[in-house]
Parts: sequence; structure tokens; C-alpha cells
Amino acid sequence: MTATASAPDLGMGFALSDDQRLIVSHVRDYCRAEIAPLATEYDRSGEYPREQLRGLAELGLLGATVPEAWGGAGLDAVTYALCLEEIAAADASVAVIVSVQNGLPEKMLLRYGTDTQRERYLRPLATGEHIGAFCLTESGAGSDAASLQLRATRDSEDWVLNGSKAWITSGGQADTYLVMARTGGPGARGVSCFVVEKGTPGLSFGRPEEKLGLHAAHTTTVTFDGVRVPGENMVGEEGQGLVIALSSLDSGRVGIAMQALGIARAALEHATRYAAEREQFGKKLREFEGVSFKIARMSARIESARLIALKAAWLGERNLPHGKEASIAKLLASEAAVDTTRDAIQIFGGNGYSREYPVERLYRDAKVTEIYEGTSEIQQLVISRAVFGEIVG
Repeated sequence: MTATASAPDLGMGFALSDDQRLIVSHVRDYCRAEIAPLATEYDRSGEYPREQLRGLAELGLLGATVPEAWGGAGLDAVTYALCLEEIAAADASVAVIVSVQNGLPEKMLLRYGTDTQRERYLRPLATGEHIGAFCLTESGAGSDAASLQLRATRDSEDWVLNGSKAWITSGGQADTYLVMARTGGPGARGVSCFVVEKGTPGLSFGRPEEKLGLHAAHTTTVTFDGVRVPGENMVGEEGQGLVIALSSLDSGRVGIAMQALGIARAALEHATRYAAEREQFGKKLREFEGVSFKIARMSARIESARLIALKAAWLGERNLPHGKEASIAKLLASEAAVDTTRDAIQIFGGNGYSREYPVERLYRDAKVTEIYEGTSEIQQLVISRAVFGEIVG
């Protein structure tokens, strides 16, 4: 016998307040004027976007949801999500750096850190003085995070870290690293979380990975060779590391969903303008159903994915369970980004395959949204477990 799952009455409203609209509009104007015009150049050079990040820090977006008491802007989660979409529509490389900073190190320090840790590490992250990085993945521990091998050994009052991490966003550029390390036996309960500062002896970084996309968002290995950190740099309790990491992944996944939506929306906008201008066989491309129906489906997928992403953000803002919603949002938004950018290239035809036009960059940037912060397969695992729990019990 099975239980029937009933939808809770969430009392959600879809109208943004005047303040929310004003903030999002201001961020959109800034991104279109200061970030979008440089996206192609930074994609080609691979230069880390320090200047763009400084500008976003001045707008409060490197500590968007951190309370003002700790140096942040104190934005609600829905407003921040919409701002992140605007950043991603301008340059996805910049957006992923902002998303990681807000969704992982800052969330972890805010929820689990001590006041001393918040003052020393969270405040400069929230003001944008420092960049943060999240160190969980290893070359042999991706989706299976509990199998990580980086070891932290107690030495008097300190901990000494040995091992390496892989695919770390802002590796070598970040000032503050939230690191998951094994302090006990095998499995999830043997992992703890530490803050490691850039410049600590024994901490080193590999060259930026040569990736398909997101060239300006540097991704590196991070090596720990006898890295000594004081005991007060442990975040939370010993053995709580994966709980801390995984509790922050829901907000991180909402962030990646909004990044994917920004990429998809930019592709839709470029394709729509192109279809309205380009002529073939004596007609505008928009007059052919093969094109206009593509545009319609692109728009429908973006709108529907945005709704579930904002629902997840809304739930998270109220400290309500939202793991299922965050995973659905990331799954649908990342699929929409990949499919929409591919269709945009098809609408552009041969021009879409040229680096002269932006849609090929958007296509390259979109793919990784199906991989990081949990692959699409992991999201389906999370969703299916939630559904079985709701219906079967």
C-alpha cells in the first residue's frame, strides 16, 4: 500500500517587488555595458576576469545573500538568482565564479563557521576583497565524494594536509579555500572541513585546465604537501565535512541552474534577432516554421526551467527542504542550455559555427552545466530517491 503525495500550499507569489525589479534591472544594465562586450575577448585570452569581479563586488554581488552584518548585500535568494542569470547571459565564466563564491564557501562559513571565522574569512569574501574556492572533487572522487583521499593528520593543535584536489574553480586565483579532507576512517563520517589560506606553505596549484568552454574561469588542481593549518580553521565539528559540503550543494545547484538559464537566454536572444533579420528564399528566417517553432520551444524550456529554479531559491530562502527542487532545476536548466545553444547554432547556420558570432561560445559554455555541481545522472538519482520517499515511503 502506498501513500499519496500531496503538494504543500507554499503561498508563493510570482510578482517581484519594486526593489527587486530595480536591483535586477541595474545588474542587467551593468552586465550588458561592462561584461558582455568583453566576453569574447576573455574567452579567447583565458584571462581571469578580475576587473569584472571588482565591478560586481561594488554592486554587492560577491556576497549577495550574506547579511549586511558580515559585509554582504543581504539580498533574498530569488533576487540573487535573477541577478546571476543576468551575469551568465553576459559571460558564463564570470557567473560561475560568482555562483561558487556565493553558493559554497560563503554559505558554509555563514551556517557552520564561528564568529571568528566569519570575521576573518566570510567578511572579505562578502565584500569581494577576497575570492573563495570550494575543494571537494579529486581525480578519483567525483560523483562519489565520500571516497575522497586527501588526508588531514592531527599534529598537536594543528592539522597537516596531504593530497590533491581536482577541477577547482578559481584555483590559484582564490584567496580562501574550503577544503574537505579525511580525518578519520573510510566513508562520509571520516571527512572534515578546513579553511586554507592562499600562501600557506605547501599549497600549490596546477596550470589552468584547457577546457571546452568557460575559459576565463580558471580550473586547476590544488596540491597539499604538508600544509599546516591551525585547529581553529576547522569548520564545524570533526567528521562533519561532507554534511557541510552537501548541505551547501543545494544552493550551489540553484546557482548553476541560473547560470545555465542565462546562457540559454542569451542564445535565444541572439537567435531571435538573427531570425528576424536574415533572409533566405525571399523571406525572413522567422517566417519559416522550422525556425519559428525552434524559437518557441527554446522560450518554453527556458521559462519552465526558470520557474522551478526560482521555486527552489524561494524554498531555500525560507530554510525549507529544497533538495529535490534544486536538482530538478539544475537538470532541466542545464538540458535547456545545451539544447537551446545547439538550436541557436542551427538557426545561424554556417555563421553559427564561426567564432565571429557568439552562439558557438555559448554552446561550449553550456555543456559543463550538465556536469559540475553534480552530473545530470546524479540529479536524477536525487530526484528519484525523493519521489520514492514521497510516494512509497
